[in-house]
Amino acid sequence: MRLGALTILLLVVSGAARPLSAQAGLIPEPREFSARATMPLSRGMVVAVPANADDKFASADLREYLASREVIVAPAGDARAVVVSLVRSGAAAAKSVPGTRDFFTDSTRKNEGYVLVADGRRVTIVGASATGVFYGVQTLKQLVEGRGGAASLRGALIRDWPAMRWRGFHDDLSRGPVPTLEFQKKQIRTFAAYKLNIYSPYFEHTLSYAANPLIAPPGGAMSRADVRELVAYARRYHVQVVPEQEAFGHLHHVLKFETYAPLGETPHGHVLAPGDSATLPLIASWFREIDSLFPGDFVHIGADETDDLGKGRSAAEVAARGLGAVYLDFLAQVDSVLRPTGRRVLFWGDVAMHAPALVGQLPKGMIAVGWDYWSDNNFDRYLKPFRDVGMETWVAPGVSNWNRVWPDFRTALPNIQGFILAGQRGGSTGVLNTSWDDDGEGLFNETWYGVLFGAAASWQAGESSIPDFQSSYGRVFHGDTTGLIDQAQRELMAAHGLLADAGLGDADDRFFWLDPWSDAGRGVTEAILPVASQLRLQAESALVLVAKARTQPLAEPDALDALELGARRIELIGTKYQFAEEIARMYAEARDSVGTNRAGELLLEISQANGRMQDIRDAFTVTRELYQAAWLRENRPYWIENVLARYDIEIQRWIARGDAVSEARRVMGRTKWLPGYKEIGIPDPVAR
Repeated sequence: MRLGALTILLLVVSGAARPLSAQAGLIPEPREFSARATMPLSRGMVVAVPANADDKFASADLREYLASREVIVAPAGDARAVVVSLVRSGAAAAKSVPGTRDFFTDSTRKNEGYVLVADGRRVTIVGASATGVFYGVQTLKQLVEGRGGAASLRGALIRDWPAMRWRGFHDDLSRGPVPTLEFQKKQIRTFAAYKLNIYSPYFEHTLSYAANPLIAPPGGAMSRADVRELVAYARRYHVQVVPEQEAFGHLHHVLKFETYAPLGETPHGHVLAPGDSATLPLIASWFREIDSLFPGDFVHIGADETDDLGKGRSAAEVAARGLGAVYLDFLAQVDSVLRPTGRRVLFWGDVAMHAPALVGQLPKGMIAVGWDYWSDNNFDRYLKPFRDVGMETWVAPGVSNWNRVWPDFRTALPNIQGFILAGQRGGSTGVLNTSWDDDGEGLFNETWYGVLFGAAASWQAGESSIPDFQSSYGRVFHGDTTGLIDQAQRELMAAHGLLADAGLGDADDRFFWLDPWSDAGRGVTEAILPVASQLRLQAESALVLVAKARTQPLAEPDALDALELGARRIELIGTKYQFAEEIARMYAEARDSVGTNRAGELLLEISQANGRMQDIRDAFTVTRELYQAAWLRENRPYWIENVLARYDIEIQRWIARGDAVSEARRVMGRTKWLPGYKEIGIPDPVAR
């Protein structure tokens, strides 16, 4: 990272200045940071009310935050309080603020940059725009430490501006959970607090269209009123809502209806038939309504993973012209249909990148979004085909939450770090950090660790430090001064690592639901047993760490509840396979000991009030209750029964097995005989 001229001067003149390589402990890290003396807030803060309406909102946001930290918001003129002023760069008051001279010299700094000076019981935030002033306020909030009369403000001189113009988060709303409007507002506020400026909700069928009312599921879609309210809300926080409506593939929930089935490449499939005369009018109809609801610069048409293309109605054309030509031609047609709206069209680049010789045929105004959720390097292949023909690119890493009982941040953090760095170096103008809900079980409150790191990496220039982020997250996001929450996150990352070392990848929710006594489950049991004890210890350690951290006042309690739920689900994976194997071993020994007291003792260990089967049952019952509560804190009731039904199946499974063993014990008392695997369902141990 290059040192700015102001920082070089500060390093020479002031011993209190901190070099840019030093961690300010903020998220994102400011571009230029120089420490000043800490100021007590025992007498509170005076937040001057600016004349500009947008800046008034920023000042109100600051006052609301101070109230949440129980810091006194003092009346104007209180000489004992720290005074905060929000100033535009063109105002006379800005000229005397250190660090502002020659700062607002380019469009990036004018649009979103700010100077913050907190020194001598005064704080001045200078921005050339409402967005810059707002972002300065967000940084100031992070400088407040402690609560109430014991609170203080870290002094600093900060000059800050973003590395990436567009910094967004993409949230799947079509594969299970659909957030409430209130939770979406919470998302917007939090995104904005960490300087994200794009929220991209993903729709396959969960946006209500007046012209196509059949598609949206009852209770599981955003209404027009929802959209209007959310867009207006987001605008105040300098966040643009960029809808993604799939317009090629991933449309089974449209094509499953007989009304729309004729438009499919295959019967009731996933991909629109590009040659059907009704396909483009349907897309145009959707985006006319989107245009009326979502003002802004962009729309996203998806167009990824069109695996059915060429396998049905377009087979002959694909055979004659090639898959890439047919695909890219249809993308260009979609762009031409949407061009009258004046929006830039985003599309996923995974299909087009494999036809680099043809990419140049796409309209240059389209924006290719390269995505990769697993790698930590070698990202250029996702960008080069588009960059070579002069197309703008964005990058899309992921938070690795899909199909997992807790996100795999071991994979996510290096992926986010590496892909965004590659985007910066390759001239990409935007980032869409990404979550998906393929399993229909994902909870957004589980993902904040990856969301905030994506925000940091998108704003900060160069390679963002994972260790620095990990040591700041708990304090910045939760107000945890102990480091316990940071350690809890590391424990769950280590738990993923144990499963990876065992050859199982990570905490895939397949392992959570799989019956350990099924044929597939026996293989998983064999792999997981060597690490099951340590897996449980890692998860239990995370639970203890969070419980200890909660003895202090903390922010974002719902996210902590989600963390605890993730830890319990990982712990249950270890418990289930460990206890199921203990049951198998005890039952095998009981069969070998029929006619002795030992056999009865073993059967009681397996099934009674404190039996292993009841332990597994109870763990699923408790987790079900916690999961349902966590879901309803952020999502509509739509879809949840599909997940709760799986908990109910597991609970009933272990109740039935416990009853069967209890009955077998009674039969043994009469007959001196115990049934085998086929009769009772308990297999031989993995390693007998």
